[in-house]
Amino acid sequence: MNGALYARRIVNTRAAHQADGLSAGLRAQGAIPVEWPCIAIAPPDDPAPFDAALRELCAGGFDWLILTSANTVYAIAERLTAGGLAFDPPRFQTAAVGTATAAAARDQLGMHAAALADTFTGDALADALTAVIAAAPGIGRALLPESALARDAHGTSPLARRLDAVGLAVRAVEAYRTICAPVPDGDDLAARLRGAQIDALTFTSPSTVRCFLERLTADARESAFGCPAACIGTTTAAAARTAGFRRVLVSNPHTVEGLIAALKAHFESVLFNKGLV
Repeated sequence: MNGALYARRIVNTRAAHQADGLSAGLRAQGAIPVEWPCIAIAPPDDPAPFDAALRELCAGGFDWLILTSANTVYAIAERLTAGGLAFDPPRFQTAAVGTATAAAARDQLGMHAAALADTFTGDALADALTAVIAAAPGIGRALLPESALARDAHGTSPLARRLDAVGLAVRAVEAYRTICAPVPDGDDLAARLRGAQIDALTFTSPSTVRCFLERLTADARESAFGCPAACIGTTTAAAARTAGFRRVLVSNPHTVEGLIAALKAHFESVLFNKGLV
């Protein structure tokens, strides 16, 4: 295989429990993934409210479970196992942001999304739910497990406010914290960046951008800023630009496949400009 990504060394900053899909996709294109997990998913400081909400969900206390990320699905699966709970059978419907979240819900929870955003944003999910609710009045209670980072200065998330506005009684509950993962033992990424031995970086959330940079010395950060930074979504791309990355690529669609496609298109352009294709 001699495609545009062949032998490109591309850093995968996803959490360890999510890294395999991106690494496999890169290998399929002939790239060399460099796994450097920058974030980890941790339970809330006080998991009791989340656990109570999940018990109520299992008992039929909500009409909808709203899933805003694959990490939310992972957090739910972890707490269900810890509490000896199960959706058997589910007494609610599921809404998901994007196909990756829907696939995680299917694989980890056995849930099939009844409402799925056509683009991978909270606004699109709110639109999809609004359409479903309009067709089936009387569906009123929703559980919205969220990252601790989802809430803004108002103390709630924009998605929760939008859903409240269309008639859902939303209970938002903290499901997980995103923390910076420890640097892997024997790590040499900083030296590889300084030595121009990395061809591109990937980021899947603003947290991966922040935690990536927090680990590096100033000279390694400057080397990183010169690498192409492929980002899932416009929010992550904005965080990368603000941090100082000079070549930011944005996936379209906002999926792992879109991320790989953005990298492939970038390096095809590089080869074309060099007259190699």
